[in-house]
Amino acid sequence: MLGNLFASSVGSVFAQQAPGSTVPADQLRQQVVDKGLAFLAREGQSGAGTFSDKVGPGVTALALTAAIRNGRGIDDPMVAKGLKALEGFVKPDGGIYGNGRLKNYETCVAMVCFAEANNSGKYSAILKNAKAFVTGVQYGEGDRDPSDPWYGGVGYGGPGRPDLSNTGYMIEALRASESEASDPAIQRALAFVSRCQNLDAEYNDTAFAGKVDDGGFYYEIPTTKIDPSTSDERYTADGGLRSYGSMTYTGLKSMIFAGLTSDDPRVKAAVQWITDHYDVKNNPGMGAAGLYYYYHTFASGLNAAGVKILQTADGAEHDWKADLVAELARRQNDDGSWSNNNSRWFESDKNLATSFALMSLSYCK
Repeated sequence: MLGNLFASSVGSVFAQQAPGSTVPADQLRQQVVDKGLAFLAREGQSGAGTFSDKVGPGVTALALTAAIRNGRGIDDPMVAKGLKALEGFVKPDGGIYGNGRLKNYETCVAMVCFAEANNSGKYSAILKNAKAFVTGVQYGEGDRDPSDPWYGGVGYGGPGRPDLSNTGYMIEALRASESEASDPAIQRALAFVSRCQNLDAEYNDTAFAGKVDDGGFYYEIPTTKIDPSTSDERYTADGGLRSYGSMTYTGLKSMIFAGLTSDDPRVKAAVQWITDHYDVKNNPGMGAAGLYYYYHTFASGLNAAGVKILQTADGAEHDWKADLVAELARRQNDDGSWSNNNSRWFESDKNLATSFALMSLSYCK
């Protein structure tokens, strides 16, 4: 729904499309997609219509969104049954969640799902109430001063620290439900997103801005003193926050959805990081951890930016859609699913990994 809204303003920062360049073979992509959707319908969905419901409605929303974005109609048996089940998670406070631990995340992915299925307006009231819910858990003026590093961010839904992943999900959910980029909640979120970028500029006034300064993005903004020895993966020796792939593509997509263009220094810096770390085999900076989440942020971020061909620092040109289709085809299991041997962030669950893979493929048409 949001994929090409910003192509004209942002695509120019990337290498221009090569004349005669090929798009991914529809036959291969469709074959891979069909096998994945067949797995979800055959083995992934419970009798109640949910997917991996032991972890709440989030995976259900992702699976249904993946199906709809890959051409399944809302009257498709798997989709219709799933949408009915997802409606059962709508709460009186407007949220769409399970046990309450992941309120924002679950509500946001459900909003995107309902927005995809809302051609008739059936889910408009649910979306309106859900918007009020997610903006209500955002750190705004009533909770934090605009100078506070946490201002504009949102976490999983409780009073704890916000993070870029949840804030990015909120921005996407608001745009999917037809909020404008100028929406106050999105502009507040942009302030937080900008403070999650390793960019020594006016947009990031935290102590971390200049320590790495490579244009990439990190997950959260700590408020306590960092001990780098506790995590080489996350921190540099001087206490900087390492950039990594899934967060940088989340940051790029979020900035575009918030209305930034190719001329903005934040977008330029993110693009530079991406050209320096192009990879379809690993989540840069994290390896196999969160790989399928990375594939989705990679595809959705480049699609939002209107990118066709990406030229990396070595001068090589990459048709990222072709590269991603080929890699996901290689990784697909015989039963049509995907799974990650690295179980971090629950990606060993076939329903979750398959949903992310299929959502990624929906951008490769």
